[in-house]
Amino acid sequence: MALGEFDLIRKYFTRPSRSAAHVVLGVGDDCALLQPASGMQWAISCDMLVEGRHFLSTVRPERLGHKALAVNLSDLAACGARPVAFTLALALPRADEVFLAGLAQGLFDLADRHGIELVGGDTTAGPLNLCLTVFGEVPPGQALRRDGARPGDALWVSHAIGGGLGDARLALEVFRGQLSLEAEDFDAVRLAMEMPQPRVALGLGLRGLASAAIDLSDGLVGDLGQILRRSGVGAAIEVENLPISPVLARQPRALQLEFALAGGDDYELLFTAAAAAESLLLSAAAATGVALRRIGRIEAAPGLRLLDSRGCELTIALRGFDHFSA
Repeated sequence: MALGEFDLIRKYFTRPSRSAAHVVLGVGDDCALLQPASGMQWAISCDMLVEGRHFLSTVRPERLGHKALAVNLSDLAACGARPVAFTLALALPRADEVFLAGLAQGLFDLADRHGIELVGGDTTAGPLNLCLTVFGEVPPGQALRRDGARPGDALWVSHAIGGGLGDARLALEVFRGQLSLEAEDFDAVRLAMEMPQPRVALGLGLRGLASAAIDLSDGLVGDLGQILRRSGVGAAIEVENLPISPVLARQPRALQLEFALAGGDDYELLFTAAAAAESLLLSAAAATGVALRRIGRIEAAPGLRLLDSRGCELTIALRGFDHFSA
């Protein structure tokens, strides 16, 4: 017998609540009931992943489940919010139980690591599509925003220890047949593409230190542009300071810069902070097992400048990812 919608939900996406303090009523009713901690504000974000646009059909279902939640947790991290709950709207071409088991496993493995509960959603037949809404909490006045960068602030980016920006784009180009890598190198960058690690703990540690923040989903140049527009400032990036992984470092320098600056799908935190906060920032990052790299500065004059090791301006045509571009 084919698996029906409600059987699917009960079998793969319903389990006892593990956060009674916040989740008054979870999966199984018309609405979930959530209770924020006393004196906290909700931080809410929504992201959709569409097959062929945000992920490839070759991705393993457990990795897809991980990534679907990870990209949403990354938004909470960029706001400095602690995860509480999420909903899942899922469209499936068919109710494939092997796929569903893997998807749910990847989703809940990451959810458990961050203490976030699935509290509702929807399922339907259709092209493969996952849309998650996440709920986090943050003390009033402590949320990290995009509009607080000031001239003189340093510009920082997080990265995995031994890793860097642009690896996900490198993996994508291998999938597209534009580049080739040794098997071990490909496995490393494919992991970066399919299982990004949301910097939730770092985001919490940046409260009171970062003046503005954003997560890197559409490429550093494009996402930094959001901070610059919202804050009414400009910036200079010292390209020699960009964190580049050993795998990407084996590619031509032009590709290194293109992928690190405009590759997308990095899900690291890009943020600004007063120059005097450097030691506190490095301590906060070390406590969460994440590396930081100071890559530039905020300037009063509008626009973005890319500088080489001698401080000379580079001319590189770059733009961030756009969901409606070709």
